[in-house]
Amino acid sequence: MARLSYPAARRGDVVETLFGLSIADPYRWLEDGHDTGVRDWASAQDRLFRAYRAGWSGMGSWASLVEEVSSFGVSEPPTVRGGVRFLAEQRREDEQRRLLVVDAEGNRWVLVDPAEIDPTGHTGLYDWWPSREGERVAVQLEVAEQPGSDILVLDARTGATLDGPLPHARNTSLAWLPGGQEFYYVSRVPDDQLAPGDTRLHRRVRLHRIGTGWEDDTVVFGDPDTPDHYYGLTVSADGRHLAITAMAGPASPNHVYVAELVDPRAPRFVRVVDGRTTRARVLPRFLPGGDLLLVTDYQAPCGRICVTDRHATYPAAWRTLVPEDPDAPLDECVVLDDPALARPVLLVARARHGISTVTSHDLADGRPLGRLPLPGAGVVSSLRTNLPYGRRAWFGYCDVATPPVIYRYDAADGTLEQEAGAAITGNAPNIRGRSVTYRASDGTEIPLFLFTPAEEPPGPRPTLLYGYGSFGMPMRPWFFPLAAAWVSAGGTYAVACVRGGGEAGEDWHEAGRGPRKHRAISDFNDAAAWLVETGRTTPGRLASYGVSGGGLLVTAAATQRPDLYAAVIAAGPLCDMVRYEHFGLGHTWTEEFGTASHPDQLRWLLRYSPYHNLRPGTPYPAFLLAGAVTDLQTGEAHVSKMCAALQHATSSDRPVLMRREPDTAHAASPASRERALTADILAFAGEHTGLSPDGPASRRTAATPNGRAPRWRRRAARDCRRSR
Repeated sequence: MARLSYPAARRGDVVETLFGLSIADPYRWLEDGHDTGVRDWASAQDRLFRAYRAGWSGMGSWASLVEEVSSFGVSEPPTVRGGVRFLAEQRREDEQRRLLVVDAEGNRWVLVDPAEIDPTGHTGLYDWWPSREGERVAVQLEVAEQPGSDILVLDARTGATLDGPLPHARNTSLAWLPGGQEFYYVSRVPDDQLAPGDTRLHRRVRLHRIGTGWEDDTVVFGDPDTPDHYYGLTVSADGRHLAITAMAGPASPNHVYVAELVDPRAPRFVRVVDGRTTRARVLPRFLPGGDLLLVTDYQAPCGRICVTDRHATYPAAWRTLVPEDPDAPLDECVVLDDPALARPVLLVARARHGISTVTSHDLADGRPLGRLPLPGAGVVSSLRTNLPYGRRAWFGYCDVATPPVIYRYDAADGTLEQEAGAAITGNAPNIRGRSVTYRASDGTEIPLFLFTPAEEPPGPRPTLLYGYGSFGMPMRPWFFPLAAAWVSAGGTYAVACVRGGGEAGEDWHEAGRGPRKHRAISDFNDAAAWLVETGRTTPGRLASYGVSGGGLLVTAAATQRPDLYAAVIAAGPLCDMVRYEHFGLGHTWTEEFGTASHPDQLRWLLRYSPYHNLRPGTPYPAFLLAGAVTDLQTGEAHVSKMCAALQHATSSDRPVLMRREPDTAHAASPASRERALTADILAFAGEHTGLSPDGPASRRTAATPNGRAPRWRRRAARDCRRSR
């Protein structure tokens, strides 16, 4: 095969010796994105990508298909405070979501429209926290590529700015005290108080009073000894207690601290859960009277719900309210405790084989009271209730062919009604979804979701295999425009629920993290082999796709078994696992992957690190490495270093391309940019697997027009009637 000509990338002579191991890093120089040589090389890669993209067939049709199956409207449940609903909406013409307010009389207005703040579309609505009374709302806007975000406090009726900005609050948590005059929030220590080049989180919990400067905010929690901790905040309904969760990483065991707010500026905390002892995740919520409701995987890998006195500091004191179901991991729960109810109710959402169920329980003893009649075999998310004294619960529902729909459950009369939802702009795809299992190389049965056209053509089909496998994040049969477009064109979309995710609870996560991360990768390759062996596809018609941690999964899998794939797409991936801690937030992920500063863990990382396991002269699949020019999460160096190393190593005539996106973030971009990226991914995968939206295999038949739910679903919705 003729080897393609790529932009020249010099191979440096950097060799690092760690614990007696000599580790070559020939493209270390590409880590400096400000260097002129790096910028010139990256610009040449941009030109190469554009040249290849110009030759892909069906680009316009892929873009049109993505437009047809993209959903718009309200896609997540409202936050209801004091009878006022706060919800986000994204219209077809919007680059970012808008924050809407609906009052008790049904009057509706736009409170925050990012397009008015930034017409370029690069400023997005990140989060919002209404006060208990619904009169004020703290809003956080995020600007792509900026390491910090500000908080503004707005009047919920007029939109007038009442306070702020409060800086350094990226990825914060916020909890209002009753009365709407004060709240606790998490912010980073200002840069001028840190050592030069210190990129650690350095978060603190602060108390802010409306009308005062952020410089006067009192630090109530956090210290220099825990520079990478994440904090979550919860205030009791009566405002008398504050709970803080503290964890060293996004999926790590956590401590729980509780304080009585005699003086909100000087809470005295008691550690009621020691994460070093439990080695578990514990999420607290305050019950009326001061007891704690604990959602935990302690001695229950699939999750259980306990109750304890807020002063109890040992797990033996916890009383199990809703026990673990070993076959259905616990997703979330919500308490409905309005005095008008016959009894306080606990709603519990679980997932059995990826399919959601929602059950109601007596809050006093956990006794099952019933099961909510969901509209289909899909996924429930974001259980929320009105405060104070919840009577109703809202949640989102979707399935592989249905964009998110919002349902409202009323515990007083047991009714369940559709309230809002997103719709697609074209015709809803007619997709068949099913769950199967395959056997991994060590004999473990691994779940796999298969999405195909309802009238599945015979024989091997172009197939796109997706996976994640990190941080205990479960894969579910969600509505996903990329999958809907691929299947609408006649392809098969598969999702491998590899170990390292949370599909079967915390044990599933533990089986694929740290020293066992290699299992997630072998599980993914076993999924690819199963798809081939069962005749569903062939290596020449199989592409893999992963994002972030999933980008690590697919690149590592392809470096180990390049013969299995025609193409690999990795967006925002981790590739250099020896130095990932030096980029973005990598230093907070050592609980998941390990650290190169420990000899045994370095060997774990070297076992699968994609950048370090390339073999020159190997015919690698086609690669598309996509990422933001500035990636504050994983760091942009992974994409550039892996691209250069692959271009040097491969002997095949299949291209290795780098797609860079300026003025965007790791996982949040203007809507038009997201759709353009999706179209490029589909066109690249289609180009190398033989799938075209214009070809005879395309099945763009409609289940219903304009994304409306089928009549049976609408009738069922009428008749059957977040977390930390």
